[in-house]
Amino acid sequence: MSKSLSIAGIIGTIATLFISSEIFFTVNQVEQAVITRLGDPIRVEKQPGLHCKVPFIETVVFFDKRLMSVELSTLEVTLGDKRRILVDAFGRYKIVDPLKFYRAVGTEREVLAKLNPVIFGSLSSVLGSISLKSLLSDSRSFAPNKIKEEVNKASAKFGIDVVDIRIRKTDLPPQNSEAICKRMISEREREAREIRAKGVEMSKVIKSTADKENSIDLANANVKVQQMLADGEKEANKIYINAFSKDKDFFKFFMTLDAYKDSFNSEESTFIVSPNSEFFRYMKESL
Repeated sequence: MSKSLSIAGIIGTIATLFISSEIFFTVNQVEQAVITRLGDPIRVEKQPGLHCKVPFIETVVFFDKRLMSVELSTLEVTLGDKRRILVDAFGRYKIVDPLKFYRAVGTEREVLAKLNPVIFGSLSSVLGSISLKSLLSDSRSFAPNKIKEEVNKASAKFGIDVVDIRIRKTDLPPQNSEAICKRMISEREREAREIRAKGVEMSKVIKSTADKENSIDLANANVKVQQMLADGEKEANKIYINAFSKDKDFFKFFMTLDAYKDSFNSEESTFIVSPNSEFFRYMKESL
């Protein structure tokens, strides 16, 4: 009899624990719970603590309250200037309406499948109105903010709040990258040719300017030399004239001796001149 009572007590305890586990559930601080009745969501429990449900009929689905990230697939979009780029982006969101989230999405694993087309549409819409230059400029923060607004409008039906959408990296498709590299090489080569042409032109200008200035300086120097020579000859003639006017005979004698010196400066000098010439006057007088 006692053995039967012991077995009955154990069975009762197990049944009590089982029923308790089916009746009570705990929501912690970072969770929120959706209670479903036969698969149909009926209410939400967001307050942390111990809660109860109808056993065997109601079940509990837990969702995270915290900020969560979603990694998006690499998307190819066309910009406003008709250039195609690859966009690597990610998003952060919160589940603000668990009941709506459960009905529209189901589980947290299904978020990417729901958000990816929404974000792709918003990316295409926003980036399709701006150019690559604007996307790479200091005002590029406009694009993520605008994309976040568009995504929030479209994802409100999922019961989530998209806190942030970030473009991690943008790149060009391989075929575009190759074409752009070739164009950049040709542009650099063209710039190099222009720089070399300008260098040659500047070299010619500098050389012609230097030659011109050199010719002007030489001409000015030659003018000064000729002027100095003329002034010297003028001064010499003036001295000769003054000397001649003081003693004409001595001047003639001096000039004749100077002529002798210039004429007989070589032993091979030969003259065919009449002995009675005025040139030999002073020689004849000295004999």
